[in-house]
Amino acid sequence: MRIVSLIASATEIVDALGLGQFQVGRSHECDHPARITALPVSTAPRFDISGDSREIDRRVKETLADASSVYRVFDDVLESLAPTHILTQTQCRVCAVSFADVECALSARFRTRPVVVALEPNSLADIREDILRVARACGVEERGRALLDSIDSRMDRIAAAARASGKHPRVALIEWQEPLMAAGNWMPELVSMLGAENLFGRAAEHSPWMSFDELTAADPDAIIVAPCGYDLERTQVEMHWLTERPDWPRLRAVGENRVYLADGNQYFNRPGPRVVETLEILAEILFPEQFAPSLEGRAWTRQALKLSARD
Repeated sequence: MRIVSLIASATEIVDALGLGQFQVGRSHECDHPARITALPVSTAPRFDISGDSREIDRRVKETLADASSVYRVFDDVLESLAPTHILTQTQCRVCAVSFADVECALSARFRTRPVVVALEPNSLADIREDILRVARACGVEERGRALLDSIDSRMDRIAAAARASGKHPRVALIEWQEPLMAAGNWMPELVSMLGAENLFGRAAEHSPWMSFDELTAADPDAIIVAPCGYDLERTQVEMHWLTERPDWPRLRAVGENRVYLADGNQYFNRPGPRVVETLEILAEILFPEQFAPSLEGRAWTRQALKLSARD
């Protein structure tokens, strides 16, 4: 078996299933576990990913006007790896290589026909099914079911401890800073599991655009900013899009020092086994009395009261 994963979450599924030794190639975004970075890279962005949130948004929209996704596949590298299994996704053209891109690469020059496993993570149920989908395709379905049992058990314990607090904080989850976007898909489900109220974005639906006026009108108890593809450092640099708005200081969450930054790249936007850690991050942020801050500093941090990206 020779596995090439073209999506970071699929690489993590492969590892969690104990199949890491069979992975022979990866996407440019696959970076966990760390040993995976030594594998050949089969993809690249179609545009320069440097620049701020507004610039990246513009480039994404321009690229998608003419392409099936914002990434390209190196079909020569893919062919040289001789994969028996290729893992990709159909859910989001911005998140990873599309199924259409893989089909195009295969039709261009491949002499063999590897199994293509396309993941569709729109919800928590979909994430579960994707883990089983990979496990079945690789002949380890029982491992997949055991992994799901472990994930469910951990998530149930976290949710029960959060709900025992009796608190129901109103939360705004931000997935992009400029233009403003709320988190959708499985993220509203994670918030609800903890007994909190998610103010923007609907479960199992794509992340929606929103306005700053909507944010001020809702006046959430807590704001969590976890942009897609950004780590903590880059998220902090981009916070000026919010902190420099005149009404920002008037928000309840700002006044009560309940604005948080989270690693969207490693956790919030990776629909794989580490969804458990994502739930734990939310629990630590929203219910500090019930949870020790074990992931603080590495996966999330509290927003400084006075911060400018230009400082």
